[in-house]
Amino acid sequence: METAIIREIQKGDNAEVACVVRDILIEMGVPKVGTAYADTALDRMYETYDVPKAAYFVVEDQGRIIGCAGIAQLENYEGNVCELQKMYLLGEARGRGLGAKLMEVCLDRAKDFGFESCYLETMPYMKAAQKLYQKAGFEYIDASMGDTGHYSCPVWMLKSIQ
Repeated sequence: METAIIREIQKGDNAEVACVVRDILIEMGVPKVGTAYADTALDRMYETYDVPKAAYFVVEDQGRIIGCAGIAQLENYEGNVCELQKMYLLGEARGRGLGAKLMEVCLDRAKDFGFESCYLETMPYMKAAQKLYQKAGFEYIDASMGDTGHYSCPVWMLKSIQ
């Protein structure tokens, strides 16, 4: 029986979420500069997403956070596009269908907020994540959109959510 739940982030989750994200980025060999690792928001995710048209979710299993993801307006972009942000799952969460469910929760909220499309950035070697994104309907695009500050992430994808 699956014991994991997906819920909105709470203020008390900030430190644990930051640790989960940084641990996964280190595991994946992601550069610390030009990626989510260096984001100042990482240590205050609750506050960062406590704004209109933004939401952040955690996957909790037996009292521990084992994954997380959020959506928010794509930074420095004029259109009605959100970004799937900081989606990470610890090894123990992978292969359980939690990533697909977490992404579905994020995209449902994005649709509720009225966004037309969802954008994401990732690393070329994160093949399992890309497979998950493609299965959800994301398609590769040739250039970045907006300016997220994640200049070390050279893979861009987009999905219509209307």
